[in-house]
Amino acid sequence: MTVTVLSAVAAGAEDLSVWPASTQRLPHGGLAVGGVSLAEVADRFETPAYVLDEGEVRGRCRTYQDAFPAAHVLYAAKAFLSRAMVRWVREEGLGLDVCSAGELELAVTAGFPPERIVLHGNAKSPRDLEAALRLGVGRIVIDGPSEIARIAAAVGPEGHQKVMVRVVPGVSAGGHDKIRTGTDDQKFGLSLTDGGAQHAISRILGQPQLELTGLHCHIGSQITEVKPYLVALRRMVGLMARIRDTHGVVLSELDMGGGHGIAYRPGEPALDLTALARRLRAELHRGCAAARLTIPRLLIEPGRAVVGPAGVAVYRVLAVKHTGEKVFVAVDGGMSDNPRPALYGVRYAPRLIGRASTAGCRTATVVGRHCEAGDVLAADVELPGDIHPGDLLAVPVAGAYQLSMASGYNLVGRPAVVAVHQGSARLLVRRETLDDFRSRDIGD
Repeated sequence: MTVTVLSAVAAGAEDLSVWPASTQRLPHGGLAVGGVSLAEVADRFETPAYVLDEGEVRGRCRTYQDAFPAAHVLYAAKAFLSRAMVRWVREEGLGLDVCSAGELELAVTAGFPPERIVLHGNAKSPRDLEAALRLGVGRIVIDGPSEIARIAAAVGPEGHQKVMVRVVPGVSAGGHDKIRTGTDDQKFGLSLTDGGAQHAISRILGQPQLELTGLHCHIGSQITEVKPYLVALRRMVGLMARIRDTHGVVLSELDMGGGHGIAYRPGEPALDLTALARRLRAELHRGCAAARLTIPRLLIEPGRAVVGPAGVAVYRVLAVKHTGEKVFVAVDGGMSDNPRPALYGVRYAPRLIGRASTAGCRTATVVGRHCEAGDVLAADVELPGDIHPGDLLAVPVAGAYQLSMASGYNLVGRPAVVAVHQGSARLLVRRETLDDFRSRDIGD
């Protein structure tokens, strides 16, 4: 066991730089987000619970609108989606990027205008396409050659659908090799280097039911540097110029995707959004001027950067175990509500809440309750030496790709989602229960 003489404060537990802007310290070691005590949320709604700061989400939507005033900003629904999230995004003026009939139907039934929705997906099912055409989505992004005929046939000879083409620009970027999507060695898009994108574009232009409005690319996720986006943009503008020269068609839209990186722990880098917006605009204007192209409308698709920092996961400690030199702190959640550490080796900064501790810090590993040795939420983090069962741990930057990737492993059930705003808390998504599992199991 590693024990230091530093207090939790000295060890950095009071660094709230990655927490929602509304976060406030309370007496006796408590924290409030959106004017609501996290300990009170745990008592009222039980744990595990995901707390989502509505003000933080709305503020980040406005930050994107301010940074890209002439662009169309689309929230990437795969990061996290609920009826309330749909409403917040709609009211803040963003569009929506979805990748399934489920996401699409939820958004439209929650009141989102379908013409402001873009449908993605590398393997769109018949149900996905049927829902998109029935509901009237604004754009469908064609990801592979087989989709061209499928979509044209589904639209019918008298129909009309605006489409884009997802192009692989040959740019490697992203925080992990499993989330890098800009190179030819992964499943998304059509390649520039082998001519697949150019051939698909020619075929689309031969389909009168399909209107090719622009190009799309997405080079990866958790990107913290501007340069890869600039390289991708230059290649996309070059392709747009070739399309004009070859086919006489001037495309009006250029979607540069998302993947904007955020800090999960104090001191980690994050993408400079202001610099990204300024340099993308400058590069787009320079490239289009050099190619004598009309400047297309820019689209971007942030997801993680909008909702990730707005979320806090709250767990209750179930057990503390000393095994040799290691200390394991087991909580009542785990990889069923956050598989990202197991998938990508993501690191978080959990914090004791609900009580003050004067004990020195010790290095511990926060683990989940599931039957997997890889069920680790935060390895080798500093926690108070007197942490014990019944304590509460809060994990910031928990709004994206956690609950949206949750599973039913061990039939534990997915946590509740609680919105906090201006001193009030309300349930957005109820906790999954044993009755939910029973209702789906209809055999005997």
